[in-house]
Amino acid sequence: MGKFTLELLFQIIGIGSASGLIYKDNNLFIIGDNSGYLYEYSIDSKDLKRHALLENPMENTPKKDKSDFEAITHYGDSVYVFGSGSSENRKKMIQVDSKNKTILEKTDLTDLYALMQSFGEIKPEDFNIEGAIYNGKNLFLFNRGNGKSKKNVVFTIHGKNLMNEFNILSNDYKLPKIKGVRSSFTDAILIDDKIYFLATAEDSNSTYKDGKILGSLVGRIDLETMKIDFIKKITDSHKFEGITLYSKNNETIEFLLCEDNDTEELKSTIYKLKLPVQH
Repeated sequence: MGKFTLELLFQIIGIGSASGLIYKDNNLFIIGDNSGYLYEYSIDSKDLKRHALLENPMENTPKKDKSDFEAITHYGDSVYVFGSGSSENRKKMIQVDSKNKTILEKTDLTDLYALMQSFGEIKPEDFNIEGAIYNGKNLFLFNRGNGKSKKNVVFTIHGKNLMNEFNILSNDYKLPKIKGVRSSFTDAILIDDKIYFLATAEDSNSTYKDGKILGSLVGRIDLETMKIDFIKKITDSHKFEGITLYSKNNETIEFLLCEDNDTEELKSTIYKLKLPVQH
């Protein structure tokens, strides 16, 4: 892999602990793991709108009560937001109409998450969904291996719905260490037949408690083989938790990244990552 560039693009006041984002029509849809809102930010006007995902939503929900929205994806006119599944109240999926911002459906994923844990041989305390991709046929969910067992797993779910008619496949990954700590998935996006993913090394053996950030990586998985094409460290200090496509041509591909600052400060920083296209 050739040289990359990473630059701070802008800051958004009013969003804290950003955990996922989607770039569409020069707007950003953003979720925060502390928040009960889907945020919509206009890059041109710098206008920030809040769309409630829950009844009585809060900006900084207490840790024990939060829905822990860690993964976001979209297909067609729908945006899908997923709870991490790392505790009992973190197992919701919410489907939102991206045009009028109304909630189309709320789904309890308790049974699906339990089957994923069984199929992927992941203990409940090591289960932590932090990335999602939906391409109209398959749903890909990324377990962040930041529990004691370090189980980085990509689940492929195919079927008519997520309640009772689906099949599950799983692929395990041993991601690189940074300063002796195993890195773990934090988000992913599908572009053509390649999955680009983020991973972070955090000095903690808990899916619940935060630890010291040791750096983040970007990598790519071939959709056909489900094997990693490349992986590269892009920072020693940032915890990147969201990735979305910004622009692409024959030579370069640009992503927007968001950073989870693990604080209650309502400020989120958006970065631009530029990579050479790997053929």
